[in-house]
Amino acid sequence: MELCAFTETLKSQPIWVIALFAIGSISVSKFIFSILRWVYIYFVRPAKNLRKYGSWAIVTGPTDGIGKAFAFQLAHKGFNLVLVGRNPDKLRDVSDSILSKYSKAQVKTVVMDFAGDLDEGVNRIKETIEGLDIGILINSAGISYPYARYFHEVDEELLRNLIKINVEGTTKVTHAVLPNMLQRKRGAIINMGSGAAALIPSYPFYSVYAGAKTYVDQFSKSLYVEYKKSGIDVQCQVPLYVATKMTSIRRASFMVASPEGYAKAALGFVGYEPRVTPYWPHSLMGGVISALPETVFEAFNVKRCLQISKKGQLKDARKNQ
Repeated sequence: MELCAFTETLKSQPIWVIALFAIGSISVSKFIFSILRWVYIYFVRPAKNLRKYGSWAIVTGPTDGIGKAFAFQLAHKGFNLVLVGRNPDKLRDVSDSILSKYSKAQVKTVVMDFAGDLDEGVNRIKETIEGLDIGILINSAGISYPYARYFHEVDEELLRNLIKINVEGTTKVTHAVLPNMLQRKRGAIINMGSGAAALIPSYPFYSVYAGAKTYVDQFSKSLYVEYKKSGIDVQCQVPLYVATKMTSIRRASFMVASPEGYAKAALGFVGYEPRVTPYWPHSLMGGVISALPETVFEAFNVKRCLQISKKGQLKDARKNQ
C-alpha cells in the first residue's frame, strides 16, 4: 500500500521532479555499485593461479625495496627466479637469502647496470632465459629524485638516469623477454608505475619522474591491448607511498605500505585490470585526491614538496661542509 501511494504521489509531480528523482536514483545506485565492486576487488576476489603462466619469474631491481619483496613472495609461491640488478655482491646476497629459506627454488642472477650499457645487459638476459619457461616479468627497477626540486635544478646525470632507467630500461627488458612468452602463448608482465603519474593530477618538483612513469602507464596499457589475445597479461601497478630507500620513507604505516605488504597485495592483482592500485589504503587515498578540486590539492602538494626540497638542500649543505 505504501509503495502504491508513493508511486501515485510521484506520478502527480511535475515532469522535472520525476526527472530529478530518476537522475538521483541512478546516481545513488551507481555509487552503491562502485562501493560494492571496490569491496569485492580488495577483499573478496580470489587471486589468480600464477603458476599457470610458467615456472620462472624475472625480477629487475631485486636487491632492495619492492623488487626484493617481490622476489621473496614469488619464491614462496614456488617460482624459480632470474634476478636482474647492478651490484653482483647484492645479487649474491639476495640469492643466498632466498635459497636458505626456499631450498627447492632455482635462482639465476644477471648483472645489468640500468644506468650503463643497456644492450649488454639485455643480451645477458636473453642468454640466461633461453630455454626457460618464463611466466612472469616484474619490471621494478627504477629511480626517483633524491628530493623535490625545480626542473631547472635537475642535473644532467639525474635527468639522463631518470629517463634511461625508468623508460628505456623497462622498455628494453620487456622487449627482450616478450618473445619467450609469445612462443608459449602465456605470461604476465608487471610494470611498476606510480601514483604520481596515475592518481595525482600533477606532481610538481618531480616532473621528469612523473613523466617517465606516465610513459610506463601508457606503454603498459597499449601492450595489454596488443597481447591480451596472445595469452599474455600486461599490467601497470600504481602504488602511492611505500617505505623504501627510493621514497626516503623509513617506516610503514596505515597509508604507507611496507615492501613486503605491498608485494603480497600486488601479486593478488596479477592477471586482472591493466592498471591497478593493489594496496587498498592507497586506493582510498587516490579516491580522496580525485574528489578534491585540483587547485586545492595542487596548493597542498606544492607546499609539501617545497618543504621536502628545503630539507633536502639543508642535508646536502651539511654533507658538503
